[in-house]
Amino acid sequence: MRVDLFDFELPEAAIALRPASPRDASRLLVVRPGDPLADRGMRDLPALLSPGDALVFNDTRVIPARLSGIRHRAGGSGQRCEAMLHLREAPDRWRAFARPAKRLAPGDRIRFGSEGASPSASEVCALSGLDATVEERGEGGEILLRFDLSGPALDAAIAGLGALPLPPYIAGKRATDAQDTTDYQTVYAREPGAVAAPTAGLHFSDALLAGIDAAGIERVHVTLHVGAGTFLPVKADDTDAHRMHAEIGILDAAAAARLNAVRARGNRVVAVGTTALRLLESAADPDGTIRPFSGATDIFITPGYRFRAVDALVTNFHLPRSTLFMLVSAFAGLDTMRAAYAHAIQSGYRFYSYGDASLLFPEGARFRSPSHE
Repeated sequence: MRVDLFDFELPEAAIALRPASPRDASRLLVVRPGDPLADRGMRDLPALLSPGDALVFNDTRVIPARLSGIRHRAGGSGQRCEAMLHLREAPDRWRAFARPAKRLAPGDRIRFGSEGASPSASEVCALSGLDATVEERGEGGEILLRFDLSGPALDAAIAGLGALPLPPYIAGKRATDAQDTTDYQTVYAREPGAVAAPTAGLHFSDALLAGIDAAGIERVHVTLHVGAGTFLPVKADDTDAHRMHAEIGILDAAAAARLNAVRARGNRVVAVGTTALRLLESAADPDGTIRPFSGATDIFITPGYRFRAVDALVTNFHLPRSTLFMLVSAFAGLDTMRAAYAHAIQSGYRFYSYGDASLLFPEGARFRSPSHE
């Protein structure tokens, strides 16, 4: 499909630079094709679902994946550079987006964290700096880094030297601060590995989770380590020419069994965020049966995709021409989502990572909402 079909005018002021406080005070736009749009709040979510439905949460935890350092090359002077880690390929290897990528070449050494020092693989590397070798340089500023540390030692070094990777449309307008270390993490995050937050989950407070439990709605956890590719704009003119970057996901046998049981008894599987949805769809058979899944997924969902595993979606408001707006347009219909976003902009909803949320139902949904809505 033409990418310009997913374009719309978004006022810069609509992009939220801070989240609602408290978390569950954000607004919620209910979008059900064929019905009027409904302006609600996140605290209304338990009443908008039915007992026996299941909310599927992505429990990935954001790591400080933005590393700054100095490139060192034999016979040359140092060059400042930055690497945004996005996919771990081995205990000592990460794929990253680099700046300036054109000045990096295979064989280059980079010392992260201690910008004035010369690189050396010492026992105190994790304390004074973190050394890596550029093994590959790919397209779009991507490089493959082999670090001198591995496994838990590398994790500790990244945690000590890295910075929180706020999205560029926020980081370009204000500095990251201590509040972001809490705000940009879900309250249920537990599996380190993401370089971007599963932002639909940022709206959930402990109090809202307790309300969900009290309403008889199940909570199921899966893990998809969100990559920095989620920030990349779609530069192609046609969706067929866009390459999605892979992300690592895990959906265990117990979670699969619970979700299959939910649908077997006629209830809904509700994905909290596009990341949870992408993992569920990657794990589903054509008949909708959800299988255990562990590995990489690069699923790219655009209109025409037939959803197998997800009956409703809680998600934030996304940017024009983004893969995420394409996904929600596939789920609820392009015309429906264009109308919903026009309403959201006119009504002052806040967009993207720190913005408000929507509850989407697909065209031809299996359920009507409960009578008490």
